Amino acid sequence: MKNLKMLREEKGISQQGLADQLGTHQQSIHGYENGLHEPDIETLKLLADFFNTSIDFLVGNTDVIHKIEPVERFDLNENEGALIEKYRKLNGNAQNSIMTMIDTLLEK
Repeated sequence: MKNLKMLREEKGISQQGLADQLGTHQQSIHGYENGLHEPDIETLKLLADFFNTSIDFLVGNTDVIHKIEPVERFDLNENEGALIEKYRKLNGNAQNSIMTMIDTLLEK
């Protein structure tokens, strides 16, 4: 739970305030933050939802703070897959240029 304290402090909420939101005790929050004990899976879900993050971020398995968005599965052909791979390798300005070019082509 290495990131719990950081998230709580960024949100400006006390251990007691967080405990009240989760329906638990301040001592439990203290214990989670200090590695004295670990929350059960339901508590992890509540914490992740409260802070709009993932359980993986809470427990330190990732540095990605935002909640992972659901992804729809698309069946791509070979050309579509290659296009996406190349697009992802571009920097932000190049990606924006590609999007502008696509928009222009679609308007014709």
